[in-house]
Amino acid sequence: MFISLLIVTFALALLVSWILTRMFRSPVQRILDRIIADEISSAWTRYLTFAIYVVGVSGGVRVWDFEKYITPLENGEMMAQLTPDYWTLEIYRAIVGTLQSVAWMLLVFFLVTLIAYVIVKGREIKPRASS
Repeated sequence: MFISLLIVTFALALLVSWILTRMFRSPVQRILDRIIADEISSAWTRYLTFAIYVVGVSGGVRVWDFEKYITPLENGEMMAQLTPDYWTLEIYRAIVGTLQSVAWMLLVFFLVTLIAYVIVKGREIKPRASS
């Protein structure tokens, strides 16, 4: 039962990460094309896609929380039982954890690219102003 829960949460985190990469692929590619303006922007887009998967799965599948299902207490009983209610809660946590982790990662990415955009835009304006 524990292995099934682990596989289901992993699959859900992977699915949510896949959906998010599809949603943000075009905006990320356009931003990187504008800032980097080189062929390397596609490599950065691939790296960010990989990072979304890694961050999403690590945020959605909280292995350290699953220890409570396999670690016995002092009297030999398990701390938590895998009832349908726990399954529902863990599936919800997997989806929300994935979304939350990827949202933080993308927020950092967009803040950094916003700063880079301002720098690039400032350099484009300076040559026109000095001519």
